[in-house]
Order: sequence, then structure tokens, then C-alpha cells
Amino acid sequence: MKQTLTLKEKTKQFLYILVPILITQFALFSMNFFDTTMSGHVSSNDLAGVAIGSSLWVPIFTGLSGILMAITPIVAQHIGAGNKKVVPFTVVQGIYLSIVLAIVVIILGVLFLDPILTFMNLDLPVQIIAKNYLLALAFGIFPLFCYTILRSFIDALGHTRVTMIITLLSLPINIFFNYILIFGKLGFPQLGGVGAGIASSITYWCIFGLSVFFIHRITPFTEYNIFRNWFKVSLQAWREILKIGVPSGLAVFCETSIFAAVTLLMSKYSTITIAAHQAAINFASFLYMLPLSISMALTITIGFEVGAKRYKDAKSYSYLGISLGALLGIVCSAILLVFNKHIGMLYTNEPAVLELISQFLIFAIFFQMSDAIGAPLQGALRGYKDVNVTFLLAVLSFWVIGLPLGYTLATLTELNAFGYWIGLIMGLATGAIFLFIRLRVIQKRYMKPVSHLEMKIPS
Repeated sequence: MKQTLTLKEKTKQFLYILVPILITQFALFSMNFFDTTMSGHVSSNDLAGVAIGSSLWVPIFTGLSGILMAITPIVAQHIGAGNKKVVPFTVVQGIYLSIVLAIVVIILGVLFLDPILTFMNLDLPVQIIAKNYLLALAFGIFPLFCYTILRSFIDALGHTRVTMIITLLSLPINIFFNYILIFGKLGFPQLGGVGAGIASSITYWCIFGLSVFFIHRITPFTEYNIFRNWFKVSLQAWREILKIGVPSGLAVFCETSIFAAVTLLMSKYSTITIAAHQAAINFASFLYMLPLSISMALTITIGFEVGAKRYKDAKSYSYLGISLGALLGIVCSAILLVFNKHIGMLYTNEPAVLELISQFLIFAIFFQMSDAIGAPLQGALRGYKDVNVTFLLAVLSFWVIGLPLGYTLATLTELNAFGYWIGLIMGLATGAIFLFIRLRVIQKRYMKPVSHLEMKIPS
């Protein structure tokens, strides 16, 4: 990254960082997207099983990724301040921490997976598919978490095109193994939804291997000698990562886990309703990659400017990203409205499921506008390293307002399953409003010393 002086230069640099992140996020999520859509063409049981497995896995992965991606603002601010020598130590400590978190996830899965699936009271075939899908995914947790650290390091340097290339190289691998394992091609048995989990694990190992190769062999990453010095474990370094990462990760977890909570609460409905709900959520999550990518680009650009103490530039980047998010939100809403039926056909050919998907997608339109503003605001605040209040706002918006409201509407009115979606929409909208207010407070706090200094200079 480099200093920018005009809005045109900022826009150019922001897009240079954003576009590769966007492609990377779409490609990464495409793995989950293809898992769900391809499994749906085997049977509604496979669709429901994979969708439920994903709904349990995604909040955990995104929440922990939020913790690990604290490496991005930390490294970005080190580079902005000219402290490049500290970067290798920070990245290595992040790798150690990612391994520990992977072990914790596996242990918790062993202890709680069966009780959670049993509590959901699913049809037995759906429960079995969901469990085996998650067990297959477990073999890819270690490389996926380590890749998250390495990717955060690469992105923090502003070379987001590298992570784009890595992900695009791995995507055909995922599709190929999905095809042969889900449908039983080239002599392999037809594994349905479970095959999707195996394919994803193989892909996670591939993207980890590719990222190691790029960092070890390609300039400018080789200048940091990331794998040359394996430093001793530093609890103090872990504390710095966790201080930023835990509130960020919990904020993301609060948002994503509410969807898992809704899935648990909706388990009383039919398999068709669950499958349709999860398919609609899956596509809405696919579109969410747009504001999420803007959020990640804002963390990098604002972190760099804050590290260099250019607070006016950081403020300019924040509003540039928020405006772009709002514009793309309008575009996504139009897509959901115009191509409603066609989107449902990506997931299933069963008329009953297809009709319900179309209805849920109408509600997803309101998701898009709230996410389009809320996600960039979160990314901007992470760039300022302001994460604690963001977490508290997420708890308030989703768990104090969104979920109770959704439960009330679903159980006490005739809205039924749609009531949960209205609750989610209200939670997202409330969260976006709170985050905007918080960003304004933080920006004023950072701008005060600058204004004070500028007033003294002439005298």
C-alpha cells in the first residue's frame, strides 16, 4: 500500500485491494455453495443434511476466523508505522494460536455434536448426513485455520491478488471432488452430502499448501522470512491477537450463530421447510460476500492509515467503503427480486421446496440492505482496532432484539417460519444503525488531536 492524496487515488487503491478480496471470498464461499446446491440434486435429505451441517459449522468457522484475522490490522499498522521486523514474529504466533483453536474445535465437536443434532429432532437420514458431513470437514480444520493466518498476512501487505489466485486455483479442485464423490463418478461410490464434506477438506489442504509456497518463494513475502525462524510461544503476543480478535470474532459469531439458532428453533418444521430455509440462507450468505469483502478491504486501508497517523485519510476510506456497500446492496436486492425463481432452481427441482425458497428470498432482499451497510461499518471499526463495543452492539442487536422478536412472531402469529426472518432483518438493521453511531464517535476521537495540533502550528 501507499499514501493517497485525492479521492480518485483512494478509490483506485481501494478497488485494487477490494476486487481480489471479493473474488477470493466468492470463491471460498463457493465451496459451501456448491456443497449445498450439488447435494440438493441428490435428494432433499442431502440438501437439508448439508445445509444444517453448514449452519452449525459456518458460525464456528467465521467466529474463529474473526479472531485469527486480527493479524490483518496488527500487521497493517506495523507496516504503516514502518515496523516490518515485528511482522514475522506476529505471523508465527498467529499460526501457533490457530493450531490451538483447531484442537479446541475438534474436542468440542466430539463432545457436543451428537447432543446438538439429537436435540434438533431431525429425520434420521438428515441427522446422519449432517453428522458425517461435519466429521468429513473436521479433517480440514487445521489447514483452514493456518491458511487464515497466512492469508491475513498476505492481505495486510496489500497483495490481495495473491490470495485471489490461490483460491481460484483451488476452486476447480473442490468442484471436481464434489462431482465425483457426491454423485459417485469415475468409479467412486455415491456419497451424497458426505462427499461434499470430504471434497472441502481436500480443498482446504490445497489452499494451505499453495499459500505456504507463495510466501516461501514469491517476492515481497520472502523478504519477511516467515518460515525461517520458528519463535518460542509468546503468550503476550497471543494476548495482543486475542485482545483484538476475540471481540471481533465474537461480533461475527453473534451475527452468524443467530442463523444456526434459528435453524435449531425451526427444526420443529418439516424437512421441506428446513431445506427451503437453508437454501435461501445459503444464497443470501453468498451475496453477503460483497459487503464482507468491502469490510475486509476497509480494515486493511484504514489500519494502514491509522498506523501512519493519517486520520483524515482513514475517515475518507471509511465513507468510500460504506457508499460502495450501499450501492452494491441495491444491486443485490434487484437480483433477488428479478431472478427469484431461477435462484431457487439452483438448489432443487422439487416443486414444494422451490416454492418456499422463492418466498424466503423475498425476505432476503431486506437482508441485503442491512448487511450492505453493517458489514463495512464493522470492517472500518476493526481498522481503528475498536472491537469491544462492536461486540456488545452485536449481542444487543441480534440476541436481545432480533432473535426474541423472531421467536415471538414465529410462535404467536401466523407468520410461522417467516417470523424468524423478520426478526433477523430487524436485528441486522438495528445493528447497522448502532455501528454507524459508534464509527462517528471513534472518528471524532481520532480527529481531535489532529485538529488541536493544526490550531497550534500557525501561532
